Amino acid sequence: MAPRYRRVAVIGAGPSGLAAVHALAGEKTFDAIRVFDRRDHVGGLWHYDPEPDTFPATTGVPPPRTLKPPATFPDFAPAAGPDPRARSALYYNLDSNVGATTMAFTHTPFPEVNSPLSIQRFGRGNPTRPYTAIAEWIEDLFKPFLPFVSLNTTVEKVAKQGKEWILTLRKTGQVYRGKEHDYWWTETFDAVVIASGHYHVPFIPDIPGLIEASKALPERFGHSKSYRKPDKYINKRILIVGGNISATDFINDLHDIVKGKLEVAIRSRNEKLESAYSLPNVNIHTSSIRSISATNGLLLTVTFEDSTSISGLDYILFATGYRLEYPYLHPNPTTPENRVAGFYQHVFNIDDPSLTLVGQVKAALSFRIYEYQAVAIARYYAGRGAGLPSVDEQRKWEVERLKEKGPTSAFHEIAPDLEPYFNWFVDVAGKPAIGTDGYELPRWRDEFADKGLAVLGLKEKYWKDLANRKSQIAAKL
Repeated sequence: MAPRYRRVAVIGAGPSGLAAVHALAGEKTFDAIRVFDRRDHVGGLWHYDPEPDTFPATTGVPPPRTLKPPATFPDFAPAAGPDPRARSALYYNLDSNVGATTMAFTHTPFPEVNSPLSIQRFGRGNPTRPYTAIAEWIEDLFKPFLPFVSLNTTVEKVAKQGKEWILTLRKTGQVYRGKEHDYWWTETFDAVVIASGHYHVPFIPDIPGLIEASKALPERFGHSKSYRKPDKYINKRILIVGGNISATDFINDLHDIVKGKLEVAIRSRNEKLESAYSLPNVNIHTSSIRSISATNGLLLTVTFEDSTSISGLDYILFATGYRLEYPYLHPNPTTPENRVAGFYQHVFNIDDPSLTLVGQVKAALSFRIYEYQAVAIARYYAGRGAGLPSVDEQRKWEVERLKEKGPTSAFHEIAPDLEPYFNWFVDVAGKPAIGTDGYELPRWRDEFADKGLAVLGLKEKYWKDLANRKSQIAAKL
């Protein structure tokens, strides 16, 4: 059987791009598979960038970079310089939050290695993995597919013309007439897999006075994407805004090194993280922030809706998540409410399934779900598997999900419905074709969630033990 699409582009060479190219190559039926990534190595955001992003200049969707392409393609243009949004969100001591046996792809486990810090906190043989091990795992799995990969290549535009997708591409670091230039060109494909991730653009809440204060004191504001080490926060007054995983990592790092209490503003509490909020020297504010202002003394003041306030702050750290961004897609499917519209099961474009997404989900056990999505896409593109329901059924699914989840990024949250979601991809992918390198996806097992979420249980125990130890020490003083 001939494939539905013969030439496939993959945008992104991180874990979701790896899942896509591995699955596509395994079908042994496509004429061309190309992978594009704007960084100089595979691995996506799993590589540490010592120099972080600067704080965003706006609380809304950031404007696109203003670039001047050549008049015709292919051709050179003056170098545009690095895109700061390509920098990773890793901090120096990050370990995985999903248990290793569930996080890794079903065909290749992670190496059994722990960071020294995780051993101190959770014991030997714990299910976390240091980001360095994960980055090397991605690099190793990418080796057979490197001939397909174009690095230092930014996808500037993806648009459909007739039955083909036209990708406008820009490769950096090219020397032309003795100077560094960017090289621009186009390539055409029958199908496109978007695997560029959604941890690039920080989401900053729209708080009165925030942008003015951040412009007056830009070095005093940060986001979880720009956090690297706790060193500069020693003996400083700090407010953390947010209450999920990143916020608790900050609380763990900072609660006993700051000046005075570590202030934390949380609009809603995650019960699985409660012990982090209860660590010693942490002061929780549940009222929403009314305003932020900067004073002449180079300090910050935050006022809450309950009319309480905090003055004399040195830093404000936002752990408030990310905006979804696919600026190169024409038309752009992201909505003002921070949702990607028009993709069935968060993967297949309803109007045109030759456009797909891998990894555009939350609370779904990454990287494992990327693998399941990618295998289903590869089988569908190859003309194999069970196919998709009618367009009307797909549209009905989106309408019903909007009613249930709402129009924000919560639309893309999978938990607690992990079993039906994973098994849907198993059914669509079906069994591999004879003579290919494909494989059958395992059906959902409850142990996936049990092992995947085990890290949260270990963190909870560590935070409780830490609080008890510090309480005992304080009692002896």
